[in-house]
Amino acid sequence: MSGTTPGGPAGVPLGVPGRDFGVKDVRGEFPERIEVPPLERPPDATVRVPGSKSVTNRALVIAALAEGRTTLLNPLLSDDSFWLMKSLSDLGFPVEVVEGGHVTVGGGAGKIPRPSGEVFVGNAGTAARFLPGALTLGEGPYRIDGVPRMRERPISDLVDALGQLGARIEYAGEEGRFPLVVRGGLRGGRAVVRSAKSSQFLSGVLISAPAAREPVTLAVEGDLVSKPYVGITTAVMRAFGVEVGRPSEGEFYVEPATYRATDYAVEPDASGASYFFAAAALTGGRVRVEGLGQGSSQGDLRFTEVLRRMGCSVEVAEGYTEVRGPENGDLKGVAVDMNEISDTFITLAALAPFASSPTTITGIEHTRYQETDRIHAVATELERLGVEARESRDGIHIIPGPVRAAEIETYEDHRIAMSFALVGLVRPGIGIKDPACVTKTLPDYFRRLAALGGG
Repeated sequence: MSGTTPGGPAGVPLGVPGRDFGVKDVRGEFPERIEVPPLERPPDATVRVPGSKSVTNRALVIAALAEGRTTLLNPLLSDDSFWLMKSLSDLGFPVEVVEGGHVTVGGGAGKIPRPSGEVFVGNAGTAARFLPGALTLGEGPYRIDGVPRMRERPISDLVDALGQLGARIEYAGEEGRFPLVVRGGLRGGRAVVRSAKSSQFLSGVLISAPAAREPVTLAVEGDLVSKPYVGITTAVMRAFGVEVGRPSEGEFYVEPATYRATDYAVEPDASGASYFFAAAALTGGRVRVEGLGQGSSQGDLRFTEVLRRMGCSVEVAEGYTEVRGPENGDLKGVAVDMNEISDTFITLAALAPFASSPTTITGIEHTRYQETDRIHAVATELERLGVEARESRDGIHIIPGPVRAAEIETYEDHRIAMSFALVGLVRPGIGIKDPACVTKTLPDYFRRLAALGGG
């Protein structure tokens, strides 16, 4: 399989009956650029955001490994979930979007229905990190590939960990990069997992560990980035009947077991909600997100704590979270380590130019290996806006100042597009190039943003 996209939301229109999985190809409906109109008044809004991408994609893979038929309620239907659902379908799992936007998955009880095949994950990082472990449970060979950017992103830490557990995985091209060829044989045992570049490597092994022939012990080597995402993984595993033990700090233990199918409700996406909370902070308005509150498994909800430090009023209740921006627009700069909530660092970077003092963000070196080198991209686009930004190895320092009109490059990165669009809510002349990249996680983002002002 080549590095080109073989169809789907990121490529040619779908057009295969029953195989679009509820994900409409809307990229062709986007212009080459969108200019974000400033809001006429601060928002006073209650919004709902789609289901969490992180939870949806973990639940999809676990449902495929479970015994029985699972129904996922409120899943995210976007580019990323499309590629994962298509991959599972290509492997022989019955996957269907039913009335109400729910998804049903027929599980294989720890087995892969098709003995060999090819899967393409597009630019979906979670699919790329979760599927290799699952593929070791089939006969093989299975070839897994993605878009050119996916071939640049690191994968060797995951491959090495699975290899320690008996998996046979080869690089079909450059060492340490996609594409991979995976053969069956997850024995189990003990493995050391390096997770300094992505917590998804640890999650990718954990998800498949219950189907190994022997118990699995995983020891984390070095710093574990984005730690709350591992908590999401273990919480979804628990919901499907598998407990993950913690023998000691930095160790995870999983006994052989079979996931049990269930009806599973996916909570709203905290990363996606961050943009709407930030809109309230930036404009002095009020935004409430329903269904996301106390008890959330998503670490990114802690972005509201950063907003509180910046001068916002925040209420995290049982069934919702609400943010009110300071009425006088007096946002304060902050110094914050965002290692554990790094998906929201770009949201903060978009607010920082409007604060009364500088903002320093640290602990995010691993974001250089994501959809793009996010630290460098953010610094570049802030400078395009006339804002002084100094990048370091693991962070960025932003000095507030007048913001000028500009055309924002998005680097095919949904979070760059969604974060910098916020600037346009208060500064005229902000254009977003390639706005279609938001289909990765929130296809109707710009409509939702406009609706904050009643547009």
